[in-house]
Amino acid sequence: MYWFCVCVAFALFATLVSTRAVPRAFPGLNTTLLSLVRDNAVNSSTQSWEIGTLAEALTEVEWPRLSVFLPGSVLPPLILPWWESADDVLTIAETVVDQRANGSLPLADGLGSVGDPASLGQAVLLRNWTRRDLTDTRFSTAAGEQLGYLLSVAPRADSGAISHRDDQVQLWADFVYMVPPFIAYFGVLQNDDYGGLALLQVAYDQIRLYRDALFDADASLWRHVTLGSWEDSGHWTTGNGWAAAGAMRVLATIKRSRFASEMQSQQNDLVQWIDEILTGVWYYQQSNGTLLNYVDQPGSFADSASTALLAATTLRYSVLTSVTKHDAAALRALELVFSSVDEDGWLLNTVNPEAWTTLTQNGTHSAEAQSFVLLLAAAWAVY
Repeated sequence: MYWFCVCVAFALFATLVSTRAVPRAFPGLNTTLLSLVRDNAVNSSTQSWEIGTLAEALTEVEWPRLSVFLPGSVLPPLILPWWESADDVLTIAETVVDQRANGSLPLADGLGSVGDPASLGQAVLLRNWTRRDLTDTRFSTAAGEQLGYLLSVAPRADSGAISHRDDQVQLWADFVYMVPPFIAYFGVLQNDDYGGLALLQVAYDQIRLYRDALFDADASLWRHVTLGSWEDSGHWTTGNGWAAAGAMRVLATIKRSRFASEMQSQQNDLVQWIDEILTGVWYYQQSNGTLLNYVDQPGSFADSASTALLAATTLRYSVLTSVTKHDAAALRALELVFSSVDEDGWLLNTVNPEAWTTLTQNGTHSAEAQSFVLLLAAAWAVY
């Protein structure tokens, strides 16, 4: 019943903001079509990780100075100017907090996932930071309880890695996009330098522990799922995208923070770990620019969703590190992705994220894929 209420609330939210125009054009995808992509992302995102990914995509594409990728962007202004209101992102945060079940520590019902609700956390933190009523503690309380759940309640592997599932200890590559960026952003917003640095270290450590468990050095790729009652040892391309993109957000958060000089070795590691994945996936890029759903399995189908996410991450990596060796592959992928958006603004040829060995069926679409296109457009805009 709780999640039904959240879905209804987000349906109402979608009717309020789905007509908002993307404020600038992006080469390769005209403004009108990109606006349709955005509207479809808003209208189709209902699960916690979809909404969290949407909030991040809207921040990056519409309000880039409030993302972690631009110099000086990690600490947003306390009062947002009218031209940078981030109203759609803040509305997501308000809806999440207002619909949170009584007694719930996570921000939303993750339907068995520990990690997915945390993807909403950065939007909630932004809403708290920019609130006008300083007596309103709803957002700080909600974000703090989400953090406390991750650090003190959620199950862990013997290594200390926080489980992605709540009913068993199981590590998924997806976790790296959902949890470490939230913990890192929580850290940089702290007035207490010791506490802030400690949280950034936790974010880094979780990526390190997940890499220890999932990285396949022989392939330079991450396996999808390990531990628990079943495993997926294949190199699922979206999983590699989640891992690389999440590590990229943490790297940018550290680099743009006041702790950058103290965490140079951690930044160096993150650069290496992202590069490992990019090297692994682009080695298997198809001649038309796409990546296969399981990137190194010749019989796997082409997936434009993971192709978009990894292209976006590669362009961010190039800008942040000045390492350009993967750019040509990313630009081929960008062309493929933008040409795969139909006249109604839907990205075609996408994996079904809830049955990830199958394509989305005719008449259905992937909400996360829509947000991946927005992430790619945002990365391309500053490339």
